[in-house]
Parts: sequence; structure tokens; C-alpha cells
Amino acid sequence: MKTFLILGAGTAGTLIAHKMAKHLDSRQWKIIMVDKDDDHFYQPGYLFIPFEMYKPQDVVKPKHKFIPRSVEFILSEIELIDPETQRVTLAKDKRVIPYDYLVIATGADIYPEETPGLKDGAWRQNIFDFYTADGATALAQHLKNWQGGRLVVNVVENPIKCPVAPLEFLLLADWYFAKRGMRNKVELVYATPLSGAFTKPVSAKALGDLLARRGIHMETDFYLAEVDTGSNKLVSYDEREVEYDLLVSVPLNMGAPVIKRSGMGDELNYVHTNKETLQSQKWENIWVLGDAANIPASKAGSVIHFQVEGAYKNILNHMQGKEMTHTFDGHSLCYIESGYGKAVMIDFSYDTEPLPGSYPFPLIGPFSLLKETRINHWGKLAFRPMYYELMLKGIDVPLPSKYSKLGKVTNK
Repeated sequence: MKTFLILGAGTAGTLIAHKMAKHLDSRQWKIIMVDKDDDHFYQPGYLFIPFEMYKPQDVVKPKHKFIPRSVEFILSEIELIDPETQRVTLAKDKRVIPYDYLVIATGADIYPEETPGLKDGAWRQNIFDFYTADGATALAQHLKNWQGGRLVVNVVENPIKCPVAPLEFLLLADWYFAKRGMRNKVELVYATPLSGAFTKPVSAKALGDLLARRGIHMETDFYLAEVDTGSNKLVSYDEREVEYDLLVSVPLNMGAPVIKRSGMGDELNYVHTNKETLQSQKWENIWVLGDAANIPASKAGSVIHFQVEGAYKNILNHMQGKEMTHTFDGHSLCYIESGYGKAVMIDFSYDTEPLPGSYPFPLIGPFSLLKETRINHWGKLAFRPMYYELMLKGIDVPLPSKYSKLGKVTNK
């Protein structure tokens, strides 16, 4: 009996488990999945908690509910991965699991302690994150009683999970404070290491113009060196300072510590991965999915969905000694919630930046790209039930995994 081992029961791990359970012969293969806990968080929902659009219980369900019955699910921290001997050691009882094929889907997390001053005594007092359920919940309680001042959203360093989430937070904050009749008492500032609102010219201009229309100031090319909590200010490496009354931080994002312990990753604990096949660049029987990979794609849920469609076919081909012909093109699809019952949508890939147009059908849409619309907002809200009731249960969602230029306006 051969072993197909999956490390991580988040989005990527759960999706690949369903695919492999459907295609591997259970008389020849056993599938094992390992994760440290049984809480499956709908991470895009964290954004809505501070603004009382979701409650904390709206974004968490038990992981075991979504794992195929044929898959053995083990709750344990992972102590070590040894790709040379093809063994994984668990913290629980020091169990050793030999494997024939391995999928690393251990994700990414925030590490505020890596930035001087960020997690000092002011953490969760006037410094908060919204990239965790606990952080988003604590921030929601703080905002209820906040009387106004200078609210700064800062991205410490890229890459981060969901690169548009900081923009969404600022746009929702503009709406939230306007509803409360206190927008004139709040100054909103975005301090980002990027040179604009996003990474590419067309989308950077469109999203930058949207921030400007909402009266949100941008402090670009801002690389945070330290947080001076005594003076309530951010200090960059080039000695610029940004003062705040309330700091909403997107701390340094890093891969799982086990990747570092196992000597398998880069300086941020992301595994070196072929960006097209999603196979490890060093070990041919290892695939890396989702946020754990160091590929130059957005770390977002839609990306994982698109990755898995080709990755499982490549794994099956590799098992049969065939050529891996299925490539991931970096396709990413994101709804940017902008408040006032509207949202913006972007669609892009490794080689093509977000462009105006319609999705998924040319002219028809129904979704508009790089444009605020109500239907985009409803599309964003519809994704949570689709995620829990379809995707995580292994039911195929009819979204094209490959990026298409159809419906895009390329001359703007």
C-alpha cells in the first residue's frame, strides 16, 4: 500500500484531498492528511468582522466536515519533513509517516514579532491586525468605541495573503465611519511598500484614483523599520515617519516554521516551487500548493482553486510516468469590497495585469472589471456559501481555471 500524504487541511489541502480521493485506487493508495487543529477559517471573512458585517462564528467551521471519508485525518503539529528519506515526523507521539507522494499545503501566517516595536505593549490596544480571527474580533470591539483620529493601515512587507485586503479595509472604513456620521473626524492613511495602490500601472491608477476620491492618503514606497509605540509613529528605513492614533497592521507574512526546521524554504519559509507545474524544484515527488509556495502569484483563495485543477492532473501523470502537461498560469480573481454596497473586481495572471472589461463573458459580464458595481458586491458575498457548500465538499465550481483575455479592454 502506497501513501499519499497531505500536510495542511486548509483550502489547498482540502481541495487536493477531494481530487486525489476520486482518482486514486483505494486498494493501492491510502491518503493521509495532517493539520494542527480542526478549525477551518474562511479567511476572506476576517475583513468583514471589524465593520460588523460578519460575526466571528460566521467564518469558522470544523475541518473534518469537509475531508473525504476515505482520507485519514490526523490532528498534530508537524515536527519535521525529511524529503530525502520521504518521512514526516509528527509532534504527537513522535509518529513517523513514510510517504510516496507529498503535498505541502501548510499555508502562511502573520509574524508581528519580527518587526521591532510592533508587538510591544500597544498590541491589541491601539495596534491591531485583521488577518486573524482574534485580531479582527478585537479590532471590531475597539472600533465600536473609537472617537476618531488618524487611522493608518500599514503593510510591513510583501508578499502577503490577499494583496487587495488592505485596500478593502480602507474603503470599508471610509463607508463605516460615514455611516456613523464621523467620517470628518477620521483621517485614513495607507502606508505601503508598493509604489502605488497595486502592482501594475492600469490597476494601480484605477485603484489609486478610487482611494483619492474617498479622501484616503497614500504613503508609498514605505518600508517599515520599526514602530515607535511611545510616540505613536511608524519609522521607515529611509527615516520617514508616519504618525497614527490607531494602527491597523498587516505584519510580515511567513510560511510555516516546519519548513524552516526542515531546510526546505527561502528566507520567508516558502517552499521553492515550479510556478507552472507546482512541483517542488528539488524533490520530484513533492507538490506545493496555496500560500506555502514561493511562486509569484497572489496568495488568495481563488488562486488555490485554479492551482489545484492542473496540479492533481500533473501528479497523476507523474505517477504514471507521463509528461506533466498541465500548467498554472498565475490566474487570480479578486473582488475588492469598496463599501456603500459596491465592489471592484480584478482578473489577472503571471503575464497579464488587471484590465478593464467584463467577466466571465465578453460584454455580458455580469461582473465588471476595475469598476465599482453592486453586482460585484453580491458576487463577493456569494463566495462564502459557495466556498463552504461547494468547493470544500469537492463539488466542482464552473469557473475557468485559465486566464482569458476575452472581455478585457487592452487599449486602456
